[in-house]
Amino acid sequence: MTRKRVEGAGVGIGLANSKNRATLLLWLAEVAIIVLAVAGAAWLRFLHDPEGHLIFSQGAPSRALVVALVTTTAMAAFGMYQVHGRHNRHDFLLRLVLSFAFGGTALLVLYYVLPATYIGRGVLLLALAAAFAGVYLLRSVSQAMFQSEVFRRRVLVLGAGHNADLINTRLRRGGDRRSFVLLGFIPIEGQPVAVGSALRIEGPEPLAALAERLDVDEVVVAPDERRGALPMDQMLACAQRGIAMTDLSTFFEREAGIVTMKVADPSWLVFSGGFDHSLPRRLSKRFFDLMAASLMLLVAWPLMLLVMLAVSWDSRGPVLYRQVRVGEGGREFELLKFRSMRCDAESDGVARWATTSDDRTTRVGRFIRMTRLDELPQLVNVLRGEMSFVGPRPERPQFVDMLSQEIRYYAVRHSVKPGLTGWAQLRYRYGASVEDAEEKLKFDLFYVKNHGLVFDLMILLQTVEVVLFQRGAR
Repeated sequence: MTRKRVEGAGVGIGLANSKNRATLLLWLAEVAIIVLAVAGAAWLRFLHDPEGHLIFSQGAPSRALVVALVTTTAMAAFGMYQVHGRHNRHDFLLRLVLSFAFGGTALLVLYYVLPATYIGRGVLLLALAAAFAGVYLLRSVSQAMFQSEVFRRRVLVLGAGHNADLINTRLRRGGDRRSFVLLGFIPIEGQPVAVGSALRIEGPEPLAALAERLDVDEVVVAPDERRGALPMDQMLACAQRGIAMTDLSTFFEREAGIVTMKVADPSWLVFSGGFDHSLPRRLSKRFFDLMAASLMLLVAWPLMLLVMLAVSWDSRGPVLYRQVRVGEGGREFELLKFRSMRCDAESDGVARWATTSDDRTTRVGRFIRMTRLDELPQLVNVLRGEMSFVGPRPERPQFVDMLSQEIRYYAVRHSVKPGLTGWAQLRYRYGASVEDAEEKLKFDLFYVKNHGLVFDLMILLQTVEVVLFQRGAR
C-alpha cells in the first residue's frame, strides 16, 4: 500500500466512534488552550508584580480549569461541538462570539456565587481574548487539515443501484463528506444501475484487487438485493487485509446521524447493537431527568409566572392546556403546555398539525411558541416520570395511529420515554405532514438506538442554540 493504514481488523467498531473521538480531542485541545490563555493572561497582568503573581498562582490551575469548562460548555450550547454540524465561516464566527459572551457572563455569575473561583476582571478579559484567538486559530487550522484527503477515509461502494445512489442524494454536500472520500461505485451483476456513469467503476478486476490498488480504507456494501448477489469470497479477502466492510445502514447511521428506513431491515435493527435499557442506563437517565427538570423549574418559575399572566391577559380560557399524547410503550398521558391557541382551535374535534402563521394562535401564543416557553409546564410531566428531558417528541394518538400505518418502524420510537427536546428537534424543522414525520423518524430511531448520558447532555446543551436562533418552531 502507498499510504499506511491506521485501522486494524476491528476497524468497523472504531469507525463508528471516530467522529465522537475527534470531537473529544477537539474539546480537550480547546480546554488546554483556554487554560494556557488564563496562565498567559495572569503572567501579563502581574508582569511587574511578582508577589501578586505568586498569590494568584495558589489554586490557579483549578480556577483556570473552571474558566475552560464554563467556556466550552457555552460553546457546546451554541452547537460548536455538533458531530454533524455544518457551519459557514460567518455562522461559525457568530456562534463563537456568542459562546464567549455567554461564557464570560456565566463566569461573572459564578464568581458572585463562589468567590473562591474568582481570577480577577483584568485576567478574565485578557484570558477570554487570548482564548478566543486561540480557539479560532485551532478551528481554522483543523478544518483546513481535515479537508485534505490525507486525513479522510477512502471509501468504495459495492453496488450502484437505488440504495447506493442514496449516498449521492443524502450525503451530497461537502460538509456531509468531511470524514471520507468517495472513490466510486461498483455495479453488481444482475442488479439495476442508478448511479451516473462518471461515478461508476466497471471492469473485470476483482473487488479485493481493486480495493488494494485504490488503497481503500472501507467498502460500503449497498446492494438492492442481497440474496445470492454479493461476492462473499472477495469481501472476506478485503476484511483479511484490514479493509472495513460496512453495510449501508451502518454507514448512514455513522455519517448522517440517521437510521434510513429504506435500507434498514429488521435483522439490522436487531443485530446492530444499541437500544440500551440496562438498569444503570435507566437509573442514570431518571437521575438526569430529575436533576435537569428541578434545576430548570428553579430557574424558570418567575418566567413561567409571567407567561401565565400574559396568557390570561391576552385571551379568555384556561392558562394551561392539557392534551393526550402517546408515551413509552404506547401508553397515553396528559401533556401540559401553556395555552397558545384559541379555546375553539379544534372545536370540531379533528386533530390538526400546526401550520406556519396558524390563525388559531393568539398574539402571546405566537411568541411563546417561537421561544418554546409554552413547553415549560412539561417539566412537571418529566418529574412525574411520564416524559424524559431528552427523547422523541410525543405525538397525539390520532397521528400515531395514522403514522404507524404509513411509516415503517414508527412504533419503535415508543421504546423510550418521549422528551422535552430531542435529536430530531436539533436536526429537523417542525413536522406537519407524513413526509416530515418520516424524516424526523430517521433521527428519532438514531436516538433510540444510541441514547446515552453524554448524548443526552449534548442534546440538552444544543437545544439552547435551537431556542436562541428560533429554529423549528411553529
